[in-house]
Amino acid sequence: MLGFFPLFALILIAYNVVAFGGGFIFDSQAIGEALVKPITSISMMSGDTWQITLGDIFIVASLLILFIEIVKSTRTEQSSIINHAMSMLVFIVFLIEFIVLEGFGNTTFFLMMAMSLLDVVAGFTVTISTARRDLGIGEGIFAGS
Repeated sequence: MLGFFPLFALILIAYNVVAFGGGFIFDSQAIGEALVKPITSISMMSGDTWQITLGDIFIVASLLILFIEIVKSTRTEQSSIINHAMSMLVFIVFLIEFIVLEGFGNTTFFLMMAMSLLDVVAGFTVTISTARRDLGIGEGIFAGS
């Protein structure tokens, strides 16, 4: 049932909750600071300390969602076409917020938007390639007649 729902909408909503619900409304400096402020740190065997930030979590979550979305794009059901269209809408919202809203013009949001675009392009590319392959099989059957 939720096969047509674009998962990047969840990342977009989560970022909006942080930006608007975190008291950072139209304060790009505060949003930027929240994205780079270490949430936790892990001591490595090398002696280095790995500091994990909210921006890092958004990027890793976006990469995981990109993987899931690319796998979902290999389906040939009709719901995948709806998913591609809705993914395009999610990308458009990413783009508008990146260009227009204060606090959204940062590298973390840009990378999430780029992954959303990659989801759209990959989805349409896989669908077209699959359709072309299916058409090629059909032509091969009637090639001798």
